[in-house]
Amino acid sequence: MNRKKFLSSFAVMGGLFSSFAAGDGNEPDESAAIIPRYLKPGDTIGITSPAGYITVKDIEPAIAQITGWGFKVKIGLAIGKRDFGFGGTDEERREDMQDMLDDPRLSAIMCARGGYGLVRIIDRLDFRKFLQRPKWLIGFSDVTVMHAHLNHNYGVASIHSKMCNSFPDRWDRADPIQRETILSIRDALTGVKMRYSVSPSAANRNGRGAGPLVGGNLKTIETLAATPSNLHTRGKILFVEDTGEYLYSIDRMFWHLKRAGKLAELKGLIVGGFKTKPDDPGEEFGRTLQEIVREKVKPYAYPVCFDFPVGHQRNNFALKYGIRHRLEVDQQGAVLEEA
Repeated sequence: MNRKKFLSSFAVMGGLFSSFAAGDGNEPDESAAIIPRYLKPGDTIGITSPAGYITVKDIEPAIAQITGWGFKVKIGLAIGKRDFGFGGTDEERREDMQDMLDDPRLSAIMCARGGYGLVRIIDRLDFRKFLQRPKWLIGFSDVTVMHAHLNHNYGVASIHSKMCNSFPDRWDRADPIQRETILSIRDALTGVKMRYSVSPSAANRNGRGAGPLVGGNLKTIETLAATPSNLHTRGKILFVEDTGEYLYSIDRMFWHLKRAGKLAELKGLIVGGFKTKPDDPGEEFGRTLQEIVREKVKPYAYPVCFDFPVGHQRNNFALKYGIRHRLEVDQQGAVLEEA
């Protein structure tokens, strides 16, 4: 073997490996988002469950509300299917999602619920027909897999929001937060410019920033690193939320983001709802969520907003994923608005 040629090839491979291992701190910015057509009355929204099991009866309140907005509904074949906790087998869920992606009659796809399951099928989905006629993908939690995959690979915008299992059984008895969060989905789908104001927090860091809005479930974002669904964050506003984790686990996840370069070149950081498990007696972590985050972002200068209304909670508002937003944080609170 030509030793000089071998060493040259090895150096190139070493550079590629270094880039891969470093996460996305030096990744190039993606081009402007591909924005699916906004919906108008008469358009059809498909409902499928690529993760957890759910019945047709469970989604009836969502169907009633969606049709009340003037849209039609296509119920996917995975609804009502069951494979233990999944909404059907991997193949049944994949086939249903593929049908939704390919169907030119659909203008949006709403995931019925989260749970776990999208990562098991994401690499077997074919997006070629979808890209010929992009449509809105709606959901959160486990659906972070799909949001990140669409953003990373295709630059297609999507909607991070509540799903069918969060629609109130009786709209006339729903509290204001339930109504506002559900109506925010309609607003996002129909092209309303999104704008949210948040009360001030002593933990906030003031400043201004603008860039595409990306993020989602923190644990899911961590597990997608170094995969074909890896989330690039350079030049973007990142939002995160999570539920059912210990504080030390959240600390570990934020260290992962920092070491992977995903916190270094943000335009802003938004911290949503975090429902944490209580520390085990004698194993107290001794740091708050705010302290965990501020420690990791201390070297950087971008604005940081806490207590944003997104996550596994009632005040979980719709966000247009991948679309450029502005974030301003000052003594009066924070404002996130679509640019």
